[in-house]
This record gives sequence, structure tokens and C-alpha cells, in this order.
Amino acid sequence: MSLLPNDLLDLLLLEKICSGEGIEINIASLSRLLKKHRKTIKERVDMLLSNRIIDRPVAPFKALFKELPLLVVSYADLPYDSRIIEWLKEDKNIFAAYRIREGESNMLIFEFHKSIWDYHVWRENIVADGKIPERGKRAPSNNFYFSNQGIFKYEPSVGFNLIKEEYEKKGYVEINGCRLDNISLRILECLLKGEGIVVNENELARKLNVSRRTVLKKIQRLKETGIILKPLCRFPNFFVPPNYLLFLSLVEVRSNKDRIVEDILKDDHISLAYHISNGRYNLLLFQNHKDIEDYLTWEDMYTEKYPESLGSIKITLLSPKMTILIDQQKVSLGIIRSKIEEIKTKMT
Repeated sequence: MSLLPNDLLDLLLLEKICSGEGIEINIASLSRLLKKHRKTIKERVDMLLSNRIIDRPVAPFKALFKELPLLVVSYADLPYDSRIIEWLKEDKNIFAAYRIREGESNMLIFEFHKSIWDYHVWRENIVADGKIPERGKRAPSNNFYFSNQGIFKYEPSVGFNLIKEEYEKKGYVEINGCRLDNISLRILECLLKGEGIVVNENELARKLNVSRRTVLKKIQRLKETGIILKPLCRFPNFFVPPNYLLFLSLVEVRSNKDRIVEDILKDDHISLAYHISNGRYNLLLFQNHKDIEDYLTWEDMYTEKYPESLGSIKITLLSPKMTILIDQQKVSLGIIRSKIEEIKTKMT
């Protein structure tokens, strides 16, 4: 059952705050919180944003996984040209995409759908509309299907703890060519937690032609019903911090699964984790690692702790240079805008 409201005003407000409209970084608030001059805070915030260390503040659309409960991970063979890139960036079902080289596949695409049947219809339509080549002109895709009901860990920004750990060991940390000092790091932590981020109710009220009190009440209701989270910033690559490798891992756990899951919940290397049933594999992990050596150390740690428990692991390694930049709010906004159009059509 959909969590989306049927009230047009609620939906219009939801569209704005999920896109980041009316959501602001409050320099004065951060200045008071961190006891630093506002000019210093503003310079560091501008640096974090302009160098894509952090994304714009938004109200995350928590209902995404309810509205589109199927995750499809597709290993695809597609031309890497401007037409395909434009489609990847515009299609409302595509959440993320990477260039890869695995067998006949050259792209890894993460998609959200309502059901297997909706996925099938979507695939038929994108071929019919010429968005991707016909089957005869490409290798067939290799797809994995996962239920979002299987998510047991959802901490997209947990990789910050690895950045902080690196800073404490080395006395500095460099991200996207920028050396972050202690102030920058503290600001980054605040923004990822939603501290120092405010909703400009007056701006939203003016744009929606309602009172500020109405905006406040509606946002509170959207939070209480589990449609949105409190406003915050995310890393530009949803799954991992900048400069980190994403290891997409299908894991076979043969025994001690409950204990391993407990460790995963506390593990700063894992931002997203699913219970799955795919052949021999029963866990899907999205892992943050600085390099391959770091991953091997991580794997050795689990293997030593659970010597008879871990079986096969299928890994896809994805580096920042392989990322095709896609607005991470696009899928959420596609859901909301479709509902807005549905309501408007009923009203005419």
C-alpha cells in the first residue's frame, strides 16, 4: 500500500523538500554549534559543496523502498554514448549506474521497480522507444532481483566513520584533492547528521501560497508517517564516501548468520545490507573500502572470526572513476511527480 498522500498540496510540498528546495545550510547555526566564526564556517561549507565532497541538503524520501519495493541490479551491454548517458540520467527508475568490464557487460545499473511485472513492462518500453538497442544488437543483460523488504541495515553515511578514523591516524585526510582540517571534518559530520540544516518555512509558504504554520504541520505529518526523514546531506555517491571504492558483494553465509548480521550492523565498512535468497547467496552487502588491501583485511577478519561460516563471495568492485553521475533524488522525485500528475488528471 502506498504511503503517499492524496492531497495535492502535501505532494507539492513533498516535491520541493525532497528536491532540496527550501532546505538550507544554516551557517549561523553551525557557527554557534562549533564555536567558530561564520566566515570560517561558510568557507568550509562552500569547499565541501563545490568539490563534491557532499551533496546538497534535502529531505530524504524514506518511502522510496515502500513505493518501489524491487531492486534490480543489472549487468548490461550498452553503447557508452551521449544518448545512453542521457537516458540513464533521466529515467525515473534508474538510481545509479557504473561503467564496468565484466564478461560481455560494460555497465552496472541499479534500478527500482514496483514489481517483476512492472520491470518487464519497463524493459519492453525502453526497447520499443529506442532508449536502448534491440536484443539482437547487444548481449543479454544478467539481472539480480532483490526485495527492499530484505534491508536490515540502511546507513548511507556510515563511511564518514572511516574518514574520521583515517584523520585520527594520519592527522589529515584528503578528499577529491582537498585536504580537510578538523573544522571541515566536524562540519561534514554535522551536515551528514542533519545538524545545522534548516527548513525555510517562509520560503515554502510563499511559493505554495499557504501559511507558515500549514507548512510546519504538513512537514511534521510527513515525518510521522514515515514518508521523509529529517533534512540532511548525503555523499554525492549515495553508497560510499568520495575517493572510496564500492564493493558490491553477494555473500554465502553457511552458519552463524545471526552473529554475522550483528557484526554487520556495527560495521562502518557496510552502508547498506540485504537479506536475500539468490542461489547460494543469502546476503547482499554494499561496502566502503579505501583500497583492495583494506577489503582483503576486512575479509580476513570475518574469515578468522567465522572460519566455517562463510562460503562463496561474488564481488563487483566499483571505483569513483567508473561512476556515471546521476542525481540521487531523481527516482524519489519521479514517484512524487507521477502521483502529482495522477491527482491533477483526476481534478480536470
